[in-house]
Formats: sequence, structure tokens, C-alpha cells
Amino acid sequence: MSKAGVLHVTSGESVRIHETGLPGEVLYWLDVLHEGPVLPALTLREQSRQRARFIAQAGWASLEEAEAALAHRDETIARFREFAEVVLWFEHDLYDQLQLVQILDYLLAQPRDGTRLSLICVGKFPGIGRFKGLGQLSPEQLSSLFEQRQEITLADLKLATEAWHAFCSPDPTDLEFVIQSHSTGLPLLKGALVRHLEQFPSVKSGLSRTERQILEVTIQGVQRFEDLFLAEQDKEERVFMGERVFWQYVERMRSARTPLLEVRNESVRVTPAGHRILVGNADHIAANGIDRWLGGVHLCGEEAAWRWDERTRKLVRRPV
Repeated sequence: MSKAGVLHVTSGESVRIHETGLPGEVLYWLDVLHEGPVLPALTLREQSRQRARFIAQAGWASLEEAEAALAHRDETIARFREFAEVVLWFEHDLYDQLQLVQILDYLLAQPRDGTRLSLICVGKFPGIGRFKGLGQLSPEQLSSLFEQRQEITLADLKLATEAWHAFCSPDPTDLEFVIQSHSTGLPLLKGALVRHLEQFPSVKSGLSRTERQILEVTIQGVQRFEDLFLAEQDKEERVFMGERVFWQYVERMRSARTPLLEVRNESVRVTPAGHRILVGNADHIAANGIDRWLGGVHLCGEEAAWRWDERTRKLVRRPV
């Protein structure tokens, strides 16, 4: 059977491929994989059911809505062999790179029957000084990227699968191995994976990088709700976190048993405990415990099994 058409796959609806005039069907992947459990040895459909439960528990959608959206997504990607070409549109940040390796891991395991796999993956764009993502680009700018797409190689697929399995692993040193490998494929992946490791609690303070940056910008005088998110984004080399996720970080820090933040009249301030923890005179995990998933790693209890050492840029195993 002859094939025709293109399936465009991208991370979210802000990427306006549907306005470019490019022919084909557009699929939005729509999952915040850097938050919540992403378990090993699951099929795409099984993973989606797990993710739907997490999304519902986080309050981002009802369980029925999340299940329906992810089921539609999975059914669409399962039809990829109907198309002459699948074009993946992704950017350099953690949110996008995790989605990319999940998709490539799925595609590697499928017979492709002659369907071409192509990739558009960028970390900058001419004329844009601070590139945050494909959602910044006009339809005309997006169209200009289409002719620059590159064919996805078998080596790319294998590297993505290695990275995805490492991300799902309960042992985060699997990710360090991927980061330290000398593969030249998927050049924007390793920086994103390092950013994921920076979300592990610090050996110095117990804070993730995001938590530390929230405290830093608040102490520097950014206290209004509407300013805090943008100020924290400015400290990121590759912006990856949306507002809904960001405000959950703020709320966890505010509602902890030893609060790091307080909110008065829509103004955010750092508590005395938050000051002590930020400078390393107290530990966030010792004060508040932890119950957090980072990919396949579940950190829970009064000590985190894994910490991030900012000095050595390595993970450190801790007794729990």
C-alpha cells in the first residue's frame, strides 16, 4: 500500500504548526514527564495509564480527561506507519527532550515499513536573543525549519532508548552513564539530562535547583506572584517548566511542616527557616522530609537516597 502525508509530532499546542500551511496531521505529546513517576518496563499504554493517574492527582485534569487525552495520543502515534513521513519538532529543554526520547524509544521497537523519521530540534533561532522554545516562533519561522529537518538514524534511536530507560530506572546513575557517553547523536539531550539531575536535593541544603532559585529571586526582592515565575525562568539556561508546575513548587515550600516561604496579601517572602536552608545552615529534607518522584527514582522519608553535589556535578548516594 502506498503511503502519503506527514505526521508532525511536537510537545504542545503553543507550537503553531497547524498555522504554517504545511500539509499533514499534528500530534501534541502533552505530558510533563519531569514531574511524577515514570516507571520502567512499561508499554506506552501502561505508562500512559500511570501518568494519567498522576496528572489527575496533581489537579491538572480529571482522570477521565487525562486518560482520554493520552489514549488519543497513543492511538495516533500507533498509526505512524500510515504516513510517508513522521517529523518530530522539539527544542532543547528538559520538558521536550524527555518527550523526544520517549517517542523515539517507542518508534525503535516498531516495524517502520518504509516510513521516514525526521527531526527538527533546535536550541536557538536567528534574530531571537533569548530562545525559550518553538512556541516563540511565528508560522513563517516554523516553516523555515521544515526544510532543515534531518533524518533520524538508527544510532539516534538507540541513544534515545538508552536515555529513556535510564530516566525510568530506579538507579539515577544510569543517567550519569548516558551523559558521560561519547555519542554525538541528539546533541541537545545531555544538557537536558544534567538539568534533570539538578532537581535532586542538594548535598548542601536539600533544595532542588528550582527550589533554590525560587528562594534566591524572592530574597532579591521579587515578591509579587506575577513576577516570581518570570524571574525564576530568567535563571534557566533552557526554560522547561510551565506555570502550573512552578506554582506547585511554591505551594509545597509554603505548606511544608517547616515552611520556606510565606504568602501575605499576594506577596511572597522567605521565612527565617528558608534563609537558613538557602545558605546551607539547615537542610530542607531534614526539616521537612521528602516524597518526590524524579523519573523512576522515588525519594521518600526523612532522608533522600540520592543527592546532587553542585561542586563535583555528580550524584551522591546517601544512607536512608
